Amino acid sequence: MEEAHSVNSPRRVLSFSERKKQKPGFRDSDSRRSSPFKASQVHHGPKPSEVYGFVGSISTVVATVIFLIWAYVPDKLLESIGIHYYPSRYWVLAMPTYLMVTLMLTLAFYIGLNFIATPPPTSLNTLFDEYSREPGELDPGMEEGEDRPIDPISDIDITRINNLMFKGNS
Repeated sequence: MEEAHSVNSPRRVLSFSERKKQKPGFRDSDSRRSSPFKASQVHHGPKPSEVYGFVGSISTVVATVIFLIWAYVPDKLLESIGIHYYPSRYWVLAMPTYLMVTLMLTLAFYIGLNFIATPPPTSLNTLFDEYSREPGELDPGMEEGEDRPIDPISDIDITRINNLMFKGNS
């Protein structure tokens, strides 16, 4: 039986009335029991997605700094520190311009494909498709005063929507 001063959570039960000497921290209820092979059972270290995110963010910062140095530092200064081969300065403006034009054309192409794939407003495919569900009927044996179950998910008929929206109370 639980004590009067305890906090329940899905992961652990914490008791504030017990004053045992314990190590700081909390053990999860689903943590493994101590065993001599505990070090081999517990996996420490970062997740691969965290590593990829960290490496990606550092690589982006380094690439940006290198790009800005290449774009703004004069040729004579680059040659004086030993950098003799680098791309033409034409690419300082051309590369971002090409990337932006490619992005805009991709966006326009995507929007155009969506317009092509969308049926016209007069098509019945905008109202019904293979996933449409008719509303189910309730059990006729239920009386009016009884609690009714929640209706299953279904589509609302377009005539009912039109009546609700356009006829109103007038």
